Amino acid sequence: MAAGLLTIMMFTVMFAMVANRLSKTILTAPMIFIGFGFAMAQTGILPEVAMEETLHLVAEVTLIILLFLDAAQTDFPALRKRFVWPARMLLIGLPLAVLIGTLAAWPLLPGWPIVAIALVAAILAPTDAALGQTVVTNPIVPERARRALTVESGLNDGLALPLILLFASLTAEVTDQQGTNWFLFGSQQLILGPICGAIGGIVSARILIWAKDNNHTADIYEGVGAIALAIAIYLGATAVGGNGFIAAFVGGLFFGAFVKGRCKFVYEFTESEGQGLTWAAFFLIGLLLLPEALHHLTWQTFAIILISLFVVRPLAIWISLIGTDASTSTKLFFGWFGPRGLATALFALIVVREINSELGDPILHLSVNAVWISALLHGISAIPASKYYASKCANNTAFQTQITDPQKRKAN
Repeated sequence: MAAGLLTIMMFTVMFAMVANRLSKTILTAPMIFIGFGFAMAQTGILPEVAMEETLHLVAEVTLIILLFLDAAQTDFPALRKRFVWPARMLLIGLPLAVLIGTLAAWPLLPGWPIVAIALVAAILAPTDAALGQTVVTNPIVPERARRALTVESGLNDGLALPLILLFASLTAEVTDQQGTNWFLFGSQQLILGPICGAIGGIVSARILIWAKDNNHTADIYEGVGAIALAIAIYLGATAVGGNGFIAAFVGGLFFGAFVKGRCKFVYEFTESEGQGLTWAAFFLIGLLLLPEALHHLTWQTFAIILISLFVVRPLAIWISLIGTDASTSTKLFFGWFGPRGLATALFALIVVREINSELGDPILHLSVNAVWISALLHGISAIPASKYYASKCANNTAFQTQITDPQKRKAN
């Protein structure tokens, strides 16, 4: 055990020393840590039982904090100015991805209840900015496009969560042998969770503003308070029968809207300490979930994953942006860069415990396989696709200038 932990720590130190250089290559942190976890699994120097307990703890804490902070970082003023693209992708593209994904996977999963297939589609719908970091931080990509992708990936996991919980409850009800009223249970979670989140976010934001205005707190202390707040909202919602993850997301939305950038920690954590949580989660996925998932990778599940990446999301995004000023290259670029990451794996890991193993395990295996395949494909394509898209945008700008300049001279 000690040797395994020492290996993990030394690997993390070495990676941190070259992370900036690697960020400019096709090798992304998720790819590296999933691969490192899988390699460590082959050595057997880490006790699997102890690491499984760690996985569930890290998964839940990571998801709580990232849902809260992603929501809290939502730039509502910027969205009001140029909100069309992300709003369309979230409000139209996301439901369409679930619908199209359900229809596409139906023939490939014979004998499955339709609600279980819809659950698979909903789990595969959210995207992860961590896997597309090379794109959303690349200055050659136009700022509006980067902001749209960042906002979408930050919010779509929270917006997909109610659908995932609903389909999970319905799937559990269909397969439940004890007659548990899962629909009532799911409805309570979907109602009480947002209420607890809204109350927690508003009250805590007011307290923070009062404390800052009266010099009772400082930036160095706010981080501890923000992390504790996210977990407190989760626990409070869980205690009253609501869903803690939805509560954390809604709480972050209200907290961020009220503090309006006055809590620096919200914007700095995901770029610093949050990286450690993300790396740990990807490592544990590679260590504990990937070996079994690879063993259960069939041609049907492989086809579902490829269809989700190459057909479902691109088609849903294309349809959602019809009627906007998005160019053809923008629609294609947005459609491709929707990598499946932590949200997909963690949602599957959490809901699988509510479903019997006959369906739960295959859903988890499919989700984990989707994550590593997406990490590989999107990591390899990030830099060349960004350069191609940037050149297309530059050509379009030059073409528009050629069109408008003669018109302006004529008018003058």
